Amino acid sequence: MKREYKFYDFITALFVAVLLISNIASSAKIIDWGVSIFGLPLAFDGGTLLFPISYIFGDVLTEVYGYKRSRRVIWAGFGAAGLMALTFWLVGIMPGEAGWQEYAGQAAYDAILGGVASGGIVIASLLAYFAGEFSNSFVLAKMKVATGGRWLWTRTIGSTLVGEGIDTVAFVVIATLFGVFPWSIALSLITANYIFKVAIEVIFTPATYAIVTFLKQAENEDYYDRDTNFNPFSLAA
Repeated sequence: MKREYKFYDFITALFVAVLLISNIASSAKIIDWGVSIFGLPLAFDGGTLLFPISYIFGDVLTEVYGYKRSRRVIWAGFGAAGLMALTFWLVGIMPGEAGWQEYAGQAAYDAILGGVASGGIVIASLLAYFAGEFSNSFVLAKMKVATGGRWLWTRTIGSTLVGEGIDTVAFVVIATLFGVFPWSIALSLITANYIFKVAIEVIFTPATYAIVTFLKQAENEDYYDRDTNFNPFSLAA
């Protein structure tokens, strides 16, 4: 019999919301605080402020509920992001009302929301998300079994180092290949995004501990992926 959980659906909804909001923010603005490391400006896209939270949710889901249930949430986010991109694309190609054209206009839409629906940003975002999230979940699940459930911080940070690294490099490189970002800032974006994302994971480690402890007690669950099929294309839970 399949288990019924109190908070699984709630965490799924938050995960998907964080993913969608961060994707829109990524297209909307590039942020530069004027900080550099060895002369390399640490500029980053706006979605970086929120996107690392999705990896924290991914850590919590895998740690408490296991890889299989985390996999379903990852696919839910993948589908939602695809639907969002399709919706923005359809809205973008439809004719704009005359009054709207005066105070906003198609150029403004294309510059901001159009980026979410453009081929390059969609492909980069979805491929990077897919590779990064599944890598994160896989590494954490394997490390949990290897450590016997001890040293949670090694799993959350270690899986983030792998998952966020793959996600960041894939997203920036693919998006740059499609002309979304200029090559002149690609290395800066990769470096700044990766440092910021990993730093968020480290800073939020106490909160992750508290959430994991609460959920394990509330759900009476502490899953170990000892005999799990790690095929990312399966939806079985």
